Amino acid sequence: MAKKYYVVWKGRKNGIYTDWAQCKAQVDGFQGAKFKSFPTLVEAEAAFGGKTGAASSKPSAAKTSSSSTAAKSKPAALTQTQITDMPFDIKIFTDGACEPNPGEAGTGLAVYQNNVLCELWYGLYQPVGTNNTAELHGLHQAFMIAKEKLAKGLSVAIYCDSRYSIDCVTKWASGWEKKGWKKAGGEIKNLDIIQPAYALYQTLQSQITIHHVNGHVGIEGNELADRMSIVAIERQDEALTLYQETTDIDEILALRKG
Repeated sequence: MAKKYYVVWKGRKNGIYTDWAQCKAQVDGFQGAKFKSFPTLVEAEAAFGGKTGAASSKPSAAKTSSSSTAAKSKPAALTQTQITDMPFDIKIFTDGACEPNPGEAGTGLAVYQNNVLCELWYGLYQPVGTNNTAELHGLHQAFMIAKEKLAKGLSVAIYCDSRYSIDCVTKWASGWEKKGWKKAGGEIKNLDIIQPAYALYQTLQSQITIHHVNGHVGIEGNELADRMSIVAIERQDEALTLYQETTDIDEILALRKG
């Protein structure tokens, strides 16, 4: 029988498991459990969010060579199909744009419920911003939306194409905070956005999943968020505003790209 890898997104301990017995122990009898099997570790890691997680079991000595190589390889970029297959009620895509960089900046978000587009947002216009500030604003707003959806008992995943923004909030901020929001290399840029985003993330991190996606590779939610970021720049709207002109996805995708 071919080996399988089991991703547990919602269970007693989330992670990637290499045998069914371990996976079952996390989801059996667990209300709202969400899990799925994958044929390779690379696919499982991509679906889980690019990391194996402490819950994974180690490969046996006989399989160390091939398994270790897969574990160390860079996770494949998420595809539209993989994202669609992820068992989350709410999927929030966020993007930012800046013309030029630095220059006028704006943010966009696309929200899906049960894989159906339900909300498009644009705004947070900055006369003088950067691509990074626009992306950070988007991730922060995604947390705010996630908080509202979680309060309704819905599961949430966030998809962002800015590794910088994700790493600022999920990796680096904790160390910066411990050092009084300072780092050896000098100034920490964009703290006015990072600090509130990190504070909110701390209250949500056990309930949400954040995935990095590549931009402009045909992932619908990412493309729609991109179009909204340009709408934000064109309309110079500083508030986050619900886009209501049309619900025709093809028509929205035909708008100017960032």
